[in-house]
Amino acid sequence: MEIALVRPQIPPNTGNVARLCACTGACLHLVGPLGFSLDDRHLRRAGLDYWAHLDVRVHADWRAFKEAIAGRRLVGFSAHANTIFWDFAFKKGDVLVFGSETRGLHDEARSSLDALVRLPMRRDRKVRSLNLASSVAAAAFEALRQLRGVWGI
Repeated sequence: MEIALVRPQIPPNTGNVARLCACTGACLHLVGPLGFSLDDRHLRRAGLDYWAHLDVRVHADWRAFKEAIAGRRLVGFSAHANTIFWDFAFKKGDVLVFGSETRGLHDEARSSLDALVRLPMRRDRKVRSLNLASSVAAAAFEALRQLRGVWGI
């Protein structure tokens, strides 16, 4: 399984996701344009000293990312999706795709996903979304639960 952050804006969120990827063995894809420099101290701090244990790949844009992961199933996450993630069957090799903290997945990304799912939360419009790093953690561990043994953890 791999995790892709598309146009992330907040360095500590990305750093926390990087730490999660290092701990689970998931590859992290950062799809630009990024809202920060990879040298950002907040990014590095949130990822602690785990960066050396992480497979991170940076892609200039959505098209470059799509070329790099051709043939893989893309599972997008959006607060606007109908299917709750625990009702979705994750597969080995899935790429879990998350949009930016402020705008979510852009139209080009949404239109080229193989599936779109959501985390359960109130739908009364009083709240818009969960924190990106929290969402990625919940999604990754649900996929890990479904695929126990596949990751070698």
